[in-house]
Amino acid sequence: MPTRTTRRAGRLTVALALTLAACTLSAAPADGGPRPHTANAAAALPPDDFYVPPASLPEGRPGDVIRSRKVDPGTPTPRALADTWQVMYRSTDALGRPHAVTATVLVPKGGTPATRPIVGWGPGTQGPAFRCAPSRMIAKGALYEQWVINAMLKEGYAVAVPDYEGYRPGPRTTYMVGKSLGPALIDAVRAAQRLPAAGLSADAPVAFRGYSQGGGAALWAGEFQADYAPELDLKGIVAGGVPGNLMEVALPLNGRPGSGFLFYALIGLDHAYPELKFRDVLNDAGRAMVADLETGGCALEMINKYGNKPLSAYVTRSPLVDAPWVARYTENTLGTEKTPGTETTPGTTPKIKVPVFQYHATQDALVEPNQADALHKAYCAQGVPLTWKTYDTTGRPPISDHLRPIQAANAEAMTYLADRFANRPAAPDC
Repeated sequence: MPTRTTRRAGRLTVALALTLAACTLSAAPADGGPRPHTANAAAALPPDDFYVPPASLPEGRPGDVIRSRKVDPGTPTPRALADTWQVMYRSTDALGRPHAVTATVLVPKGGTPATRPIVGWGPGTQGPAFRCAPSRMIAKGALYEQWVINAMLKEGYAVAVPDYEGYRPGPRTTYMVGKSLGPALIDAVRAAQRLPAAGLSADAPVAFRGYSQGGGAALWAGEFQADYAPELDLKGIVAGGVPGNLMEVALPLNGRPGSGFLFYALIGLDHAYPELKFRDVLNDAGRAMVADLETGGCALEMINKYGNKPLSAYVTRSPLVDAPWVARYTENTLGTEKTPGTETTPGTTPKIKVPVFQYHATQDALVEPNQADALHKAYCAQGVPLTWKTYDTTGRPPISDHLRPIQAANAEAMTYLADRFANRPAAPDC
């Protein structure tokens, strides 16, 4: 017979799922845009060989297109606004090796594509299963951030949306690994520029934008750009809900509503860095958890099935403070100097050379606010021209408190992008 505690926990996980859906529904404008995906939203998507990387990558540069196809987004608004392609392109993994990544490229209809600015949009957390790939969510009409993409399309911006590394049959996603996220976002923009059918210019002004995982990707792309992609005409970065310090984000999640995201981060780090050997510390329940998530787990499954669960339920011992793990957390900490495929050293000079708008919820149960505040201060100390803003989420339940700024900051984010593309001077508040 269920106890009062287990009944309460069950109600909480259901409530959290409803909160996620309700928050994104309230954030999306009533324009026929897509709604948050549910457990079955992408279940009907068939196996797709498009996502299977070639056995041997063709010669080329990061950002070169390996294959592409024209697609229709799953809802009317983006279909009306843009011509859309899925692309597979060369990129660089966390160890500096070439690999293939997929993305979606959306170009507003009409006008002259070669004159359009390009926004590299880093999608937020989708989940480890292949069906959760952002490009598949867009195709199904289930990407919970589609309304943000639509807003940028309406302003005349082309948008490149990477899936990040590892979304394919038998997925090996590298969630929260900045040294993979940054190149994936940069190279999605390059692929958009090099896709002949899109008609975009190699000289187009570029911005990086994203929230949560995507906010981290935007800043990682900004840190890498000057050395990794100096040819890009980068104008600015908009990054919200940023997980800049993985250790400080991970530890508070354990046994809390966002614990499923902690488990996913450990899976992602393990895929990026084979020496971590996460599987070696999993117990039977842990092996079942990983298999379950990688078979069918998207964001709602991580909340519903694994929220409030302690890591100790899935491992024979915690790897969180093991030296190899700590080394990789440190290597993937924003605000330090690093280049794809190299070691990390403390950062004292700005790797980001363009204006940044960084924002965060004051009460964020998923992405710890103090580490984001520390990151913005570190950037300011390095001389990055940064504007910082917080949004009060006092009294909001977990998950909702994290998601609220996606909507609350959108108008300012859009203005910030417009100002950067118009070459207006930024007003940093460091």
